[in-house]
Amino acid sequence: MLVSWQHKGKETLSEERLSAQTDEIYDNLVKIRRDFHAHPELAGHEIRTQEIIKQYLLNLGIEVKTDIYGHSVVGILKGKKEGRKIAWRADMDALPNDFPDEVEFKSTIKGVQHGCGHDVHLAIGLGIAEVLAKNKEALNGTVYFIFQPEEESFKGAKGMIANGLFSIIHPDEIYGLHVTHLPVGQIMTRPNEIFAYQKRIRIELKNELSNEEAKKLGQKIQRSLSRSQTGSKPWELQNMGDANIGLTNSNTDFKDYLIMDANFSIRSEKNKLYLEAYLYETDRFNLQKIIPEIQRLIEEEKYKEKLLSISFTQENPTIVNNEELTKKAIKALKRISRQDVVMPDYGQIPYFNDDFAFLQQKVPGVYFLLGGSNIKKGITAMNHSPSFNVDEESIRVGVKSFSYLIIDRLNKK
Repeated sequence: MLVSWQHKGKETLSEERLSAQTDEIYDNLVKIRRDFHAHPELAGHEIRTQEIIKQYLLNLGIEVKTDIYGHSVVGILKGKKEGRKIAWRADMDALPNDFPDEVEFKSTIKGVQHGCGHDVHLAIGLGIAEVLAKNKEALNGTVYFIFQPEEESFKGAKGMIANGLFSIIHPDEIYGLHVTHLPVGQIMTRPNEIFAYQKRIRIELKNELSNEEAKKLGQKIQRSLSRSQTGSKPWELQNMGDANIGLTNSNTDFKDYLIMDANFSIRSEKNKLYLEAYLYETDRFNLQKIIPEIQRLIEEEKYKEKLLSISFTQENPTIVNNEELTKKAIKALKRISRQDVVMPDYGQIPYFNDDFAFLQQKVPGVYFLLGGSNIKKGITAMNHSPSFNVDEESIRVGVKSFSYLIIDRLNKK
């Protein structure tokens, strides 16, 4: 299906035109991605990355701000007419690891790698900016490009907000993505939660239990709280793209579960004993039941008098897509896609999260998963894993698809 928008009252800004413009810049975007990959920077140290992004946007004629927070960059592209204001966010930082990097453009910084795909996100963000800048005269409204530092430390989005991001820009909608272990070219999203809720629980006891007693208590809590559908294994992330049990199947393994660390971390300090573990819950209404249930189990084990406190020591918000906006975005992407690349998402992914959640608390937003794996090529885009790699064709898909989406949303009355 061919989609077009009126341009200057005479010409037509068509899907074919945007596709051709994306193809024209694709090779350069791959070079940029590889440069970012070879020169990764940890959260809070994105100095070189910031300078490259800034100059790229300035060369496109986009207004740039770099003084909001840390090494962030915000680009502002104003269309010919007033209209809706839309933000696109891309994260910048790399990971502290030293996994094998089996590419020619491997990291030149020891102990630092783009093992999560943020280098790909940056290339896609810059590509969208370039395509939209070339068609500035056809845009009704304003596009904000938020290049956000410190995502891996979960500080960047919060820091930008605290330092006045939304008093400088005023988006009506915000979008972002993460490349992950789905077939390359596949786009997936859903209304509401994308990931499971992640919590870290801490149990504080009098230091009167032996290590073996504490270990058995942790095992009982883990067995009692953990749940999943019969026969499912939602902790096996390698199956998220599987046609039968993955996210695209309504009978997916990745729904209705609570995963808990098999072994609690146990430590003692003076007269106190601490048991700690991470848990991942799909249903937010179940979260309030967890602490009372742990208390019940401790009392059942006759440790009531030894219990000092139970608390969540880490409970970052999770991605929650605006329901109405998500439906509109899916509809738009399906309308402009020549092939069925927009897939349904029936589950929630454990272990991962994104501080894009803080931005969504301020502005209605949608977060997408973009496939980066290509099994035929031996490429597996399982984030944070030793074998992480990305099929760079995902850059082309990302730029084309989300340039279309932004223009479609800008030109909606």
